[in-house]
Amino acid sequence: MIRILLAEDQTMLRGALAALLGMESDLEVVAAVGDGEAAWRELQRHRPDLLLTDIEMPGLTGLELAQRIARHELPVKVVVITTFARAGYLRRALEAGVRGYLLKDAPAEQLAQALRNVHRGGRAIDPQLALEAWGEADPLSDRERQALRLAGEGLSAAEIAQRLNLSHGTVRNYLSEAIGKLGVGNRIEAYRLARQKGWL
Repeated sequence: MIRILLAEDQTMLRGALAALLGMESDLEVVAAVGDGEAAWRELQRHRPDLLLTDIEMPGLTGLELAQRIARHELPVKVVVITTFARAGYLRRALEAGVRGYLLKDAPAEQLAQALRNVHRGGRAIDPQLALEAWGEADPLSDRERQALRLAGEGLSAAEIAQRLNLSHGTVRNYLSEAIGKLGVGNRIEAYRLARQKGWL
């Protein structure tokens, strides 16, 4: 039996995915949660074989969760399921050790087969995205990305500093570095461009 932890913030989709996977005789959803921090706690508790996660979630994103799993060397394989057909996301996912990257509009049987393949040690990557992933490189550092994501949510530099436990000046530096690297006029344009490219 392949034991799966499901992390998806949309309640209806989370329920549908859990029900779909539960219909497969060799797949078992051991827990289904709606945010990254809850997923991290359930990973410790259940020690599943696979984590099936969305990218955009409250708390930790799916990619930050994959990075944390890699840092702690947990023996769980990560499969991302997302609406974001963006090469930048895929590139970052692969760098974080993700073994599968599928789009939410893929057929249900393709998802089950991809999970089995990853469990056996293979990869399951959307082929068109795989070709695009090695185009334009992501210029942002992790800290610039975090600051820019929070700026895009409407937080001021002072609020970002408080959230990330950094000084106000350091946050201003990260934001201005990101703006410079992306060649735009302000933090909102930087946020929009980085999001469009899949770098957030």
